[in-house]
Amino acid sequence: MGDGSRPHHPDHGLRDVLDPSAVPPVLASGHPRCSTRSVIGRFRLPRNRTGRGLALDTGDVAWVIAATALVMIMTPALGFFYGGLVRRKNLVSTIVQCLAIFAVVSLVWALWGYSLALGPSVLGGFVGDFSNVALNNVGYLPNPGYSNTIPELLYFAFQLKFAAITPALIIGAFAERIRFKSMLIFIVLWTTLIYAPIAHWNWAIGGWLKSLGVVDFAGGLVVHTAAGVSAVAAALVIGRRQGVEHLDARPNNVPYVILGASILWFGWFGFNAGSALAANELAVNALVVTNLAAAAAGVSWMLTDWLRKGKPSAVGLSVGAVCGLVAITPASGYVGPMPSIIIGLVAGVLCNLVASWRGRTKLDDSLDVFACHGAGGIWGTIATGLFASTLVNPAGPNGLVYGNPGLVGVQLLAVGVVVAFAFVGSYALLRVVNIFSPIRVTPGEEDAGLDVSQHGEEAYVPETTEGAPRD
Repeated sequence: MGDGSRPHHPDHGLRDVLDPSAVPPVLASGHPRCSTRSVIGRFRLPRNRTGRGLALDTGDVAWVIAATALVMIMTPALGFFYGGLVRRKNLVSTIVQCLAIFAVVSLVWALWGYSLALGPSVLGGFVGDFSNVALNNVGYLPNPGYSNTIPELLYFAFQLKFAAITPALIIGAFAERIRFKSMLIFIVLWTTLIYAPIAHWNWAIGGWLKSLGVVDFAGGLVVHTAAGVSAVAAALVIGRRQGVEHLDARPNNVPYVILGASILWFGWFGFNAGSALAANELAVNALVVTNLAAAAAGVSWMLTDWLRKGKPSAVGLSVGAVCGLVAITPASGYVGPMPSIIIGLVAGVLCNLVASWRGRTKLDDSLDVFACHGAGGIWGTIATGLFASTLVNPAGPNGLVYGNPGLVGVQLLAVGVVVAFAFVGSYALLRVVNIFSPIRVTPGEEDAGLDVSQHGEEAYVPETTEGAPRD
């Protein structure tokens, strides 16, 4: 994921001036080189790329296209996962929030988000410049800083799916009480001012955390830690749900929870294995460890519930598997199968205990976003520092277990920086948005449910009106 972990990459510091004579007239696909176009007209051939030794690999291209599609399906899957957990009067609103976020962030990412997150560094590696705004300079040629074998336009599309699902994770913290318009404003600002810088620090050429040696293969820091901590800020700003102490906390639709978790598990193979950006052995390893960690966490959460509550829970198994997927995300390109099982087992128990602790506090993180994504992402980032091995990824570092304690140190530093930036930034953004557009619905709207009050729709047609003629 632009973290310098793929061994077929050249020196990622190269940003050579394009030599037109060095660009092959025929790409690996066999099609003559053609001008690419953007929404504002013709793409200029990138001035900061080199054509030497670059050729599209059709296998890599096909795999990353497939992985991009797999990651896309995770956002509606998240909608079903969250939608099954809320009360039925908020089911539609929860799912549509995820879909709306995907649509809005897609536009933000194309217009300026990609440039800020993954463009050439400015401000000491804090953020990208504006050279890729509106997809300028992003075309069919590879960007050797990220991959030699796929078009940068495909890399943009793959990264877009990560940018879209990350803010969608946050909505679980303010479920059942967020005003739709204010939520959209917050998401645009959060993607621009929180997600883009954090992505740049960790994944971009010249990103300052990446330059320190921090590794995050597929988003334990950038996606999950950032979203989990932002969820805490959101829950604090928006406040607790009305009468939360007396609410029936049972999910309205357990099959939706299971369905959502299952599709998330499926899509996560693209999330992690696709981050190799190639159809190679690293992608295979990422796929295998992703499955093992999810399975281990699902089992350990289920067993923890069984011991504490006397019965295994279908929801617990589903949530636990997602926690394992979160925890293995930063490590999937660096650790082997056996460490991935350890990572998953710990994640299931840890996230379960964090969720239980949260339930005893005044914090109304409605769907335990921090317990799953915050705690899971932090644990996975630290675990990468423990179990990373050059036997798995020759281009990556060794971790503590393999003789390099320094990696744990830089991983902990990265956790601290991302936690502080995401929390403070999200808290401030929500306070500012609330000045211009109240972020919380009125008590009456909350009581009626967001499906009706925000969208004028219901998930289930009342039996008394089924079959009634439409006006």
